[in-house]
Amino acid sequence: MLLSHRHMDPLGRTLAGTLMVLLSAICFSAKAIFAKLAYRHGVDALSLLALRASFALPFFAVTAIVTGRQAGALVLTRRERLELFALGSAGYYLASYLDFVGLQYISAGLERLILFLYPTLVIALNVVFHRERPTGKLFEAVLLSYGGVGLVVWNDRVSGSSDVALGSLLVFASAVAYAGYIAFGQKLILRHGSTRVTGHILTVTCLCALAQFTLRFDFAKLRQPPQVVGLAAATGLLATVIPAFLLTAGMKRLGTSKASLLGTIGPVSTLFFAAWFLDEPITLLQVAGSALVLLGILRVSQAKNPAAPRVSTLPE
Repeated sequence: MLLSHRHMDPLGRTLAGTLMVLLSAICFSAKAIFAKLAYRHGVDALSLLALRASFALPFFAVTAIVTGRQAGALVLTRRERLELFALGSAGYYLASYLDFVGLQYISAGLERLILFLYPTLVIALNVVFHRERPTGKLFEAVLLSYGGVGLVVWNDRVSGSSDVALGSLLVFASAVAYAGYIAFGQKLILRHGSTRVTGHILTVTCLCALAQFTLRFDFAKLRQPPQVVGLAAATGLLATVIPAFLLTAGMKRLGTSKASLLGTIGPVSTLFFAAWFLDEPITLLQVAGSALVLLGILRVSQAKNPAAPRVSTLPE
């Protein structure tokens, strides 16, 4: 029988939390690889999202119900339910939809780097809505991050992809929506806990994906080759459900700051997975751009400033 993390020694708790967060980040990053492989079989983004939601929905719905019935669980107010719906639809689902569409036009490595700009976008939202003043070090971090993405975008355009600008814009819009989910979800997480809030929000996200697909009235597109169904299952379970719970457990052991720093392994793992499974080349510009992005995100995470984002999760 496994011991609770509360009964583990400090070193064991730290090691367990580190492994959980690292595995979570790698699994989250594999989502782009699974999606790109599925696109090779002709499936469209909306159908893939619906299939992904079909596999993930039962787990998140059960989580939302079980955590809501635990002893000490606070009752959700009407306003909080509306906020959860907004975060799940206009936040997480919109981010997922734009990301999956954008992935049709850009490399998996570039997609992950653009998504990892979200801490800088959380800072921008805090400045606009909470009147917080970022320091000069934070501006430096932003310049590093965006300069790195610029190098990788330039690398992809030079390599001959004509739709890099469109794909990059879509994924950047996804990062904006995800930053909104992070920035405006913290109050709910502090009151109700990350596991319960994540269960509710991702339940809404899955329902939105199924609803949008249903409105298209083309159910024949659910009849996909076994390879696509398998990749959709991997996207829903291995790259969504499992890393979400691993991250929550890891953050309980390490805290959000250390978890966010460990999460920077995501873009690096995506580059290697993309080279291995998708034959995407790893160029010097990609490596340099990735290094700048990661350096910028590390500076953001370490900055002692009220505008620095309190990261509650990693890019989906």
